[in-house]
This record gives sequence, structure tokens and C-alpha cells, in this order.
Amino acid sequence: MSVARVAVLLAAYNGSRWIDEQIDTILLQRDVAVDLFISVDASEDDTLERCHRRAFLDCRVHVLPGSGGRGSAAANFFHLMDAVPFEGYDLIALSDQDDIWLPHKLHRAHAQLQATGCEAYSSNVTAFWPGGRKLLLDKAQPQVRYDHFFEAAGPGCTYVFTHSLAAYIKSRIREQKDALHDVALHDWYLYATVRASGHAWHIDSMPTLNYRQHVNNAVGANVGLRQFLNRYRLVRDGWWYTQIRLIAELAGCPPVLGDQLHKGRRGLVWLSRHAYQCRRRPRDQCYFAILCLAQAVAGRVRK
Repeated sequence: MSVARVAVLLAAYNGSRWIDEQIDTILLQRDVAVDLFISVDASEDDTLERCHRRAFLDCRVHVLPGSGGRGSAAANFFHLMDAVPFEGYDLIALSDQDDIWLPHKLHRAHAQLQATGCEAYSSNVTAFWPGGRKLLLDKAQPQVRYDHFFEAAGPGCTYVFTHSLAAYIKSRIREQKDALHDVALHDWYLYATVRASGHAWHIDSMPTLNYRQHVNNAVGANVGLRQFLNRYRLVRDGWWYTQIRLIAELAGCPPVLGDQLHKGRRGLVWLSRHAYQCRRRPRDQCYFAILCLAQAVAGRVRK
């Protein structure tokens, strides 16, 4: 197998504490040739200075001009996908600022994409907390008909795309630039856009990185009471359903689903009955059905 050239896109914000360790694990990837592109959103610490220092010391590190105003990790990743030139690269990978990549993360992604014939890749991760707690986050359940309109493939920091698919995503981001300001989760949008366009996505059951958990995580692992309550509030307040409609519209969902998303209570009841087609994990299918029915009873969703 030839050595793959990989462009890694890292979105940073107030990441001074861990970003050097993250950069080290990217530059030490084995059996691939890596270039790292970093976009630093307006930060209150020395993240930008640290990144410029790394770029001075290693010609593989590139810091994008401009340092602020995007306001969210999603907007920063969309900026990276738009601004970084993909010519000459076999693969495009996304990275957070605070994880620890295993040494063969990118090589495994390349091998899996070639073996499966897919154009997009993601993997399980091992979440870890201060104090030593670890937990496998299993996202590798079989994909179902509509899951990409209701959830991401897993943490976006595991996403890897072929050159041709990345170029397609870039074109979609440019076309939808104004609407993307309202998209909160880039990993959800990217998974929906890829799957809805007919491209195959492989979710690897092997974890390829250690996924750091701390109080400043933008999303983090969906475990524990705090994360459950945070997600429940998003559902209760209508954010969840608004994002579903927006992503379905941008990605291009089939009419049979699109119609139901605009039928108010009747549509929610339909979704609850088709939960097995909307989420991958059986447990999540049950939660999804219950939440849809609860929203229907509460009458919080407008047509």
C-alpha cells in the first residue's frame, strides 16, 4: 500500500492546555505523510502563539491567517474545509485540539477506506477523564435508513474523507455558506451530507483516539447525569427538532421524511413509529421514540 498524504484540519479555541500534546500525536502518525492546518478562533489564552511556534519549528504545520469571529467549533471547521487547498492530498481528516491520537489512526483509516470501498470514515473512541476513568464510546452499530438525519457518525475528530469526497463537501459548504451559520454541529451536518448524497461511510469498531473529557468540551461524551440533562434541555426547548429540520433540508432528505418533519404532532408520531430507521443503537431508538411522543404531547413543535 502506498503512503497516503493526509491534510489534517484542526479547529482551535482556548486550547493552550492540551494543544501541544494533540499536535504531537498528529505529527507522529505512522506510515502516512501529514500536513496540519490550524484555524484558531478568537482565544483568550496563548493558543495562537503556541500554534505559530509549532509552525516555525515544523514545516508541516500551517496556521491559517485570521484569528477570530467565527464563534463556534462548527463554523471554524466549515472555514477550514473551505479555506484549505486539498490538491495533492489523498485524505482529509478532522481534529479537535485536546485529544490523543493513537499512532496508526490515519494509516488505519486509509486501509479501511481502501478495503471497504467507502469514501468516508469514522471510528469508535475511548473517552477518558481526569483521575483515570476510561470508557469505550461505541458508535459502530449498523447504519439505518435515516440515521444520518438524526445523529452524527460519531465524534467529528475521527472523520476522514477521500480527496474526491472532501472536494464535494467543500463545494456544498460554499454553496450553503449563509445557511451554515445556523448549524450547531459540523459532524452531524457532514455525516448527513455525505450519506444523503449516496456516498458510502464506514464506521470502524476499533477506537483510534483517546477522547479527552473536561468541563469545556463543546459536546463531549453522552454519559452521566449532566450530559443527559443538557441534552434533555435541548430537546425540551425545541433546539433539537430545529436542527433536524435544518440539516435535513441542507443535506437533501427524501420527500417521505421531509413531509413528516413539517407535520407537527402527526409527524412526531410517525417518527416515533419509525424510530428503528432513525437511530442506529437500539437503546437510542427507544429514547428517540419516547422523546418524539413527549414532544407531540407537549405540542412544542410547529408545522
